[in-house]
Amino acid sequence: EQYRFWNVYSKVHNFCVQELGGFYLDIIKDRQYTTGADSLPRRSCQTALYHIAEALVRWIAPILAFTAEEIWQYLPGERNESVMLNTWYAGLAELPKDAALDRAFWDKVMAVKAAVNKELENQRAAKTIGGNLQAEVTLYADDALVADLAKLGDELRFVLITSAVEVAPLAQAPAEAVESELVGLKLLVKKTGYAKCGRCWHHLPDVGTHAAHPEICGRCVENIEGAGEVRHHA
Repeated sequence: EQYRFWNVYSKVHNFCVQELGGFYLDIIKDRQYTTGADSLPRRSCQTALYHIAEALVRWIAPILAFTAEEIWQYLPGERNESVMLNTWYAGLAELPKDAALDRAFWDKVMAVKAAVNKELENQRAAKTIGGNLQAEVTLYADDALVADLAKLGDELRFVLITSAVEVAPLAQAPAEAVESELVGLKLLVKKTGYAKCGRCWHHLPDVGTHAAHPEICGRCVENIEGAGEVRHHA
């Protein structure tokens, strides 16, 4: 009502750049490319993107009218003739929530990912590693952060987009561990010694051990021939 379009622009732009582009969309590439085409991990991810699109197209409609109208015509499902004839999307608020993995939790995870990304960039600049998936990371964290990161289990490596991640108490950090800008976190990055999976590009110890598929890892074999991997968070 006060025509403060710059506030909308700032919030939507930051959401697209930070939460989506810098975090969520980057993480889900593996899920979209490597899990089964009709698998629960892939379809649930696409469902989340659908809900985001339904909300986003309405947010931008007042100030990006033509773009919003074009998006509206391509979104799946039955809909009326114009985005301008609709109210705000209530679907996001109605989705089930995980009380243990709330916004405060994901803010911590995003801060950890930012710290890891900074060190990975340093290692790339030093020619220690090429891409992120050549890295194995050990996170030395305080008790509270260890407990939070443990909630993601093995999926923490998908969040950080590295081939392996270990979490250990801060007191165990060796002298060569790097102090991060995040209080209560030190980290150590080393180059993996394992072969690269030709399908998912992760470097894993079981690559080359599957006779029928000597160039890919067991996870990819399961996604191709088995019931498919299970994903809970990432």
